Amino acid sequence: MKVTSLTHPVMSDWFDGQGLRLDASPYVSESLEAKKKLERLKDTVPLASLTAGHNRGIFNGPMFRRVYLTDPEHSVPFVGTKDMMAADLTGLPRLRKSDATSATLSYLQLKAGMTLISCSGFNAGRRAYVRPDMDECWSSQDTLKVEPDPKKIRSGYLYAFLLSRFGELLVRGSVYGSAVKHIEPHHITGLPVPRFDAELEERIHLLIQQSARLRACHQSALVAATKDFFDSNGLPELNEVGWHQQERDLGFEVESVGPVSMRALNFAPRARRLIEGLSLVPGATLGEICAGGSLRTGSRFKRIDADPSHGVRLIGQRQSFWIRPEGRWISADQAPEDIHLQDETILVAARGTFGENEVYGRSVFITGKWLEHAYSQDFVRLVSGDEAVSGAYLFAFFRSDVAFRILRSLSVGGKQQEYHPRLLREVPIPLAPPADRTRIADTVRYAYKCRDRADVLEDKALALLTTAIEEAAG
Repeated sequence: MKVTSLTHPVMSDWFDGQGLRLDASPYVSESLEAKKKLERLKDTVPLASLTAGHNRGIFNGPMFRRVYLTDPEHSVPFVGTKDMMAADLTGLPRLRKSDATSATLSYLQLKAGMTLISCSGFNAGRRAYVRPDMDECWSSQDTLKVEPDPKKIRSGYLYAFLLSRFGELLVRGSVYGSAVKHIEPHHITGLPVPRFDAELEERIHLLIQQSARLRACHQSALVAATKDFFDSNGLPELNEVGWHQQERDLGFEVESVGPVSMRALNFAPRARRLIEGLSLVPGATLGEICAGGSLRTGSRFKRIDADPSHGVRLIGQRQSFWIRPEGRWISADQAPEDIHLQDETILVAARGTFGENEVYGRSVFITGKWLEHAYSQDFVRLVSGDEAVSGAYLFAFFRSDVAFRILRSLSVGGKQQEYHPRLLREVPIPLAPPADRTRIADTVRYAYKCRDRADVLEDKALALLTTAIEEAAG
């Protein structure tokens, strides 16, 4: 149960400032305390006075019927409340282009420098920055768009404030609803934004901008590494699988079925053609490469919650694909050793359903700062046991649509799917010449150095802003 702090008792005049809300949430949370601290600053201005564009720069959008397509020529990438948190945007769903560019929805196209705020659902209030490589995307009605007026404020500075501890308290304090949370544009128009000297704001802005550029470099480097993987192995046609353009797997015959599996999905023609194509070039099976390494899911264990100062952050399947994780903190002493991973481990989301946009079948690469976290049992831990085949090289394949489709075809189970262990070991992995393998692996490693550096710059921007607010507020 939350109670208000005796040092910040709820005052009757606060009700008017909260739209006469009678639920306890905005009063017993820290949001009003943060707002009162910001009011002690010499210069704060309402958020709405710093924005420009559609609906004066703070808007979401209408509810509409979504028609998804797969042909890039007739569709546009579509960002939802979960997708806006993703580090890799390669697999975004695609909205029909004629709908997206219509007068009704055209203003939902993202612009670099916008701040996105999830405004519907259990996790309403999350924030994300629109990177330079996202300006060809459209966003859903479940994300608030905050478009800064470049004549009044720098986009990176405004995002840094909304992302900061103060911004989070204010945004989440605006949330309405019980089971389904909501934030509407008018709920945040009055948020007080602190203003400082132009030099400090510019410095914070440049840090956020450089962080965004590095995240875009991370994305482009991974795409380049995957293309290089198939080109170097003599399989350029696999760069564009065209999965949904192929004939569906209906009414096919299998010449022989052994005791390994009798599930039709495991023999689906489209996936078998991909596997056969990989088998035509020099390579080895995944089981051979991982002999002496790892190719298994983690150990099941009971989570024992711990204070962040004494625990480790546990990352689950969904959050492993985010730019920054938000997992719970647990006691590492009460968990198995395999919650921690060695450098260049590939984690394959190993439990889930067949939804096209579900993470089941997708892979993430663990290196750098992400080695500090712990990971749930719901991943296949894929570690190469062959010194000549690095994890970075393998990841260039496992992040591809080819790997995703093959992994899905290996599924066993009912509602919740898992991979057939024997079929997983038999997946063929093309092995390019050593020089090509090194180049591909270096590209992947560079991508993750960009990502780690982006996190450092973002944290530095937040630290500068937080220090400035704390000092100014006394």
